[in-house]
Amino acid sequence: MTLIRSLVYQSFMYITIVLYASLILVTPRQVGAWLARGWARLNLRALGWICGLRYRIQGLEHLPKEATIVLAKHQSTWETIALRAILPLEQTWVLKRELMRIPFFGWALKRFQPIAIDRSAGRRAVAQLLREGLALLKAGRWVVVFPEGTRVAAGARQPYAIGGALLAERSGRPVIPVAHNAGEFWGRRSLHKRAGTIDLVIGPLMETQGRKAAEINAAVEQWIEETVEALPRPVSGKADALQQG
Repeated sequence: MTLIRSLVYQSFMYITIVLYASLILVTPRQVGAWLARGWARLNLRALGWICGLRYRIQGLEHLPKEATIVLAKHQSTWETIALRAILPLEQTWVLKRELMRIPFFGWALKRFQPIAIDRSAGRRAVAQLLREGLALLKAGRWVVVFPEGTRVAAGARQPYAIGGALLAERSGRPVIPVAHNAGEFWGRRSLHKRAGTIDLVIGPLMETQGRKAAEINAAVEQWIEETVEALPRPVSGKADALQQG
């Protein structure tokens, strides 16, 4: 049943991507941002309805009013949906350039001015992140970075790239770390979505002025990894009845 429900949800997600992306492509960017948030919230609800996969959030009170840099754990597709629903409308993401080529999904992404980098470009990619990230922060946009650079399986570790921390050092903007255990329920390359409740924790604001990128990066990595380690482990075969509205 888990596989069948997962396939039903996957079909639902693809259909809604085509529908919402088509609308985003023909509307002003601000309207498109509302549509993107609506798509994300609809899909989070659909995961609960279809797969029994729900979520709860801690730390919403830590989100400031001004544009901030978000450094988030990356285990699954789930958090890419959830952060669009949770964070302020004016957000942009650091992502791999290949995503822009995906029909409908990638086309709609372009409307939100992502920082689309070539991961093989090394220093040029970091320079692009700093140049575009500084401009977007000044324009009032939140910048979302996955410092691991790719989805990492639950329980595994990968060094955190320093690009997001460098942006924090150069801009002086604070950092919000985000931890979660989504990979325990929706694996990095898996169709299966296990029933249960994902925990997402928004950490306290980390001030960055006067701090070097290496120090910022180490503090973020320590907080995220320790928080993930302390999150509840799913119980196999038991669906959690808690639901986030």
